[in-house]
Amino acid sequence: MAKKKDKTAKKARTAEKAQKAQAKSALKQKKKASKVGEDDDDQDIDEILEQYAREQASLMAVKTAQVSRPSKRLSATLVASPSQHSRKELFLFGGESVNNVGLAEFYNDLYVYNVDTNIWRQITSNNSPLPRSGHAMCVHPHTGVILLFGGEFSSPKQNTFYHYGDTWLLDASTREWSKIETKKGPSARSGHRMTYWKNYIILFGGFRDLSASTTYLGDLWAFDVTTYKWIQIEFPSSAMKPEGRSGHSLIPTEDGAVLWGGYSKVKNSQKKIVGKVHTDTWNLRLTPDLKAVRWERRRKSAWAPSSRVGCSMVFHKGRGILFGGVYDTDETEETLDSEFFNDLYAYQVNSNKWFPLKIRPPRKKLIEQEKGQKIMETNELEENLNRLLNGGDAKISAHDDSDDEIDKKLAEDEEEAVDKVEHTVVHTMPYPRFNAAVAVQQDALYIYGGMWELKDKEFNLDSMYGIDLGKLDGVKVIWEDFKEDIERAAEVEESSDDDDDDDGDDNDDDDEDESEAGDDNDEEVDIYAKSDEKEDILAQDVLDDAEPLSDLASSLNLQDDPRPFLPHPRPFESLRAFYSRTSGVFMEWAISDNKDDTKRAKDLKRDAFKLCEERWWERIEQVRALEDQYEESGVGEIVDLSTKNAGTSAGKSRR
Repeated sequence: MAKKKDKTAKKARTAEKAQKAQAKSALKQKKKASKVGEDDDDQDIDEILEQYAREQASLMAVKTAQVSRPSKRLSATLVASPSQHSRKELFLFGGESVNNVGLAEFYNDLYVYNVDTNIWRQITSNNSPLPRSGHAMCVHPHTGVILLFGGEFSSPKQNTFYHYGDTWLLDASTREWSKIETKKGPSARSGHRMTYWKNYIILFGGFRDLSASTTYLGDLWAFDVTTYKWIQIEFPSSAMKPEGRSGHSLIPTEDGAVLWGGYSKVKNSQKKIVGKVHTDTWNLRLTPDLKAVRWERRRKSAWAPSSRVGCSMVFHKGRGILFGGVYDTDETEETLDSEFFNDLYAYQVNSNKWFPLKIRPPRKKLIEQEKGQKIMETNELEENLNRLLNGGDAKISAHDDSDDEIDKKLAEDEEEAVDKVEHTVVHTMPYPRFNAAVAVQQDALYIYGGMWELKDKEFNLDSMYGIDLGKLDGVKVIWEDFKEDIERAAEVEESSDDDDDDDGDDNDDDDEDESEAGDDNDEEVDIYAKSDEKEDILAQDVLDDAEPLSDLASSLNLQDDPRPFLPHPRPFESLRAFYSRTSGVFMEWAISDNKDDTKRAKDLKRDAFKLCEERWWERIEQVRALEDQYEESGVGEIVDLSTKNAGTSAGKSRR
């Protein structure tokens, strides 16, 4: 019996081994068949790869459509195209709005505006950052990198918020987005600000809303544009540094950056959470060794803007340009009274001084300079430069590359230069607002959108303007559509009047007739910031500012000048006239800086003009103060007698 059982078990094991061998052989044959393409059940690998390629192309595809203008939105970002970019453009991304039923909508479309042709194009891509507002964008001028970080998104009724902590790069030429995956970086946030220094983009501050509480951040980060990595800049616990905040200004300097203003919420003496408007200024001293960075608090400057939030400076030629803002004058649990601004300021980074910028009234051109005289001045300029270069032995072509660049730049400064696209020009500032998006392109400040409030209603101002920062000769209205806002403002005022007690019974009939005649205008008073009285208000502003400007002009002396050894622009002197008069001096400085004697003549001419241009913008606020003082005395032009005798005319003029 035992032998029969052993034989049966042996046969079972043999059959099992044969079955395994057969399965193994079948698997081997299947693999072999797949290699030579004989397996009908398998999918062709080329087809798989082609499908992946189609999906990737669909993801990366960039669609462009010409549009009249962007849809109305708030809290978007506006940046100028990099200098390496061939076209002069503005990039507008993201933002939010509230629709007719009170629900929030967020955007992730990109708009590109050509300032020369006045054409808007909408750019869409499946590879774009998700919809958001309150984010920050920064252009690195040396590499052309455009960086986006952070932002926020909310539920339609804005009961809950989500903050982004992602990093994206935008290619200015292809309009393609690239997401940067980093292991370490800033935490998710909104309301932060970024600027640049050497090979870094610097980020500071912001806030994070956690529903139960809001945290205002005061950390500092640097994004290396060569390695695409974030680096946190940390300080000792005892180090002096600014408080956490959002909505502040952060502009670049040669040594780092300057921080001004902002908004946060803190506990007061009664342990209640209240809003705090920051008015302090800090200088960030950066070094290649990011462990040696430090903050220095700056003294408060005279003529600084009044306390405000909802405004951020944009950098231009060694200074920050500030527009608008809001300040809550009376904040209680039930009411909020606010003052809105539409003034313009320039902050000189090196001197830590503020200057109010006023739109200048149109001034008649006294003398038209003849073309022949311009040619004579150009030839004389070339002769002077040739005498300085190589002792006059080596002549410089009057039409080399550097001259073409300089002539192109100077042409932008000429008064007779005509805009490629005509826009309505007014001589009053845009209506008061806060949280407007601002950018500088071709020495012009562009202002997009912004918010204004009446009672408990918010108004998204659908408008865009341009201001020439060199001339300040008017406000170019690119578009302005306030029809819906005016109607809503009238409804709010009417509703408010119905709720108030009627105190007008004691008024005289004559007074009633006068007020009745002005009812139609009163409906537009709020949205237009008392537009009927605007010219009178502007005139009063000029009178109010006359004394400080006069004092400023009187106190203008060399001790306030960071570089008194350089020539100083004269009142009413254009950049062309200043360069024509002082080019020899600036050429001498350019030659003295060429210690290793490696630069060619055209490079020296380019350096001389660059230094001249920097000097002209460096002192423009002081010169304007003198011009205002002269014009108050009836002087509208200053003529160089030596030039006149030679047969030439004067130079032309929150939250």
